[in-house]
Amino acid sequence: MTARRGWLTLRARGASPGAPDVTLVGRRQQHPSCQVRTLVDPTDGHGGLVVRLDGRHHYGIEAGGGEVRVVARIGSVLSTLATCPVGAGPVRLRIEVLAPSPGDWHPAKEPDLLRLGVEGPDGVFEVLAELDGRYLSTEVAGGFTGRVIGRYAARGTVAFDWFDYESR
Repeated sequence: MTARRGWLTLRARGASPGAPDVTLVGRRQQHPSCQVRTLVDPTDGHGGLVVRLDGRHHYGIEAGGGEVRVVARIGSVLSTLATCPVGAGPVRLRIEVLAPSPGDWHPAKEPDLLRLGVEGPDGVFEVLAELDGRYLSTEVAGGFTGRVIGRYAARGTVAFDWFDYESR
């Protein structure tokens, strides 16, 4: 695939967002609640959106091979949690990070909730997985830099038309 004018084209080196040489363009998560969206064309590869604390702690939604899949890595466990068939061509991926309301906090509850899914052309969000945010926190996983959210390529070449980060 030749680079597309006006699109960000990523070529995979590592095989996952956990690989030390992952091809990732990300930004810090700056808000307790936010929404991230992108339009990805996985025709020549596999890639998508990821929320990453480090190589051993990340949640991602990846398009490629005619499907979208939600993948979670927590420590040494890597699991595909959901899949959804999609047609050829570009796909809109979305991740929502939802902080609990102030009166809803409890130590046994997740510090935040992450929803990963596909967005239709009409803006309707089909949630494929809801995941506990505690496993992507420095309190559980260690570290000190916080989360990075961004686009990545896992295999082949993947093109991204746009990327949108909104605080909620």
